[in-house]
Amino acid sequence: MANRFEGKVVLIIGAATGIGKAAALAFAKEGAQLVLSAYRTPPDVVDEINAAGGVASAVKLDVGDEESVKSAIATVVERHGRLDVAFNNAGSLPVTKPLADFTSEEFEHTLRVDLKGTFLAMKYEIQQMLKQGGGSIINTGSIVSVVADPGMAPYVAAKHGVLGLTRGAALEYAEKNIRINTLAPGLVETPMTARWLADPGFRAVVVGQNAVHRTGRPEEIAGMVLYLASDDASFTTGGVFLVDGGQSAH
Repeated sequence: MANRFEGKVVLIIGAATGIGKAAALAFAKEGAQLVLSAYRTPPDVVDEINAAGGVASAVKLDVGDEESVKSAIATVVERHGRLDVAFNNAGSLPVTKPLADFTSEEFEHTLRVDLKGTFLAMKYEIQQMLKQGGGSIINTGSIVSVVADPGMAPYVAAKHGVLGLTRGAALEYAEKNIRINTLAPGLVETPMTARWLADPGFRAVVVGQNAVHRTGRPEEIAGMVLYLASDDASFTTGGVFLVDGGQSAH
């Protein structure tokens, strides 16, 4: 169990904080060779993993830029010779307001990061996995991949789109030994969600919607990522995996 990913090469896009960082630490504990990306600066977790005796390096990546994504995947292969697991976790949360109040620029930015970025990552990850005979891809969706909340229609649209991309591609590549699944967290306490959760009224509404009456922790999501990446999930593709404290059970 402690070495499920020994010798496996894992790319995490969006690894600086939150779920991506927690997943990186969990993969490292199980022997993975990691390549980690963040948009602005190399993730601090790279040094943390290497200091603990793991194997991690950083790669520069702008998920909305095709050449940047293509180059990053090529860099992974240059360093390690293959790509076994890709966790596409980059995301951008918009401000909350009614649909008619969003600008076109705000809408396009949300789709560029959350939907186009997932498409581009999958495109080049799949191309590499076809060459080597298989792999596993996990895309970070959201609980709003399957339901909706007011005030975030562009984000809901993007995350619905992530699930659609996952399911369509999973059907296309299942016989090529490439498994593709969507992770769908509820609201998790991370630096990205901090501005939402700083509003006591918003926090009260959110924690009141789920069965455990609290937000999630990144470490509680990482376990599902590792399961979907592992051979334990060999019969699992095209799925959406909710980790939401029971919110969607209502």
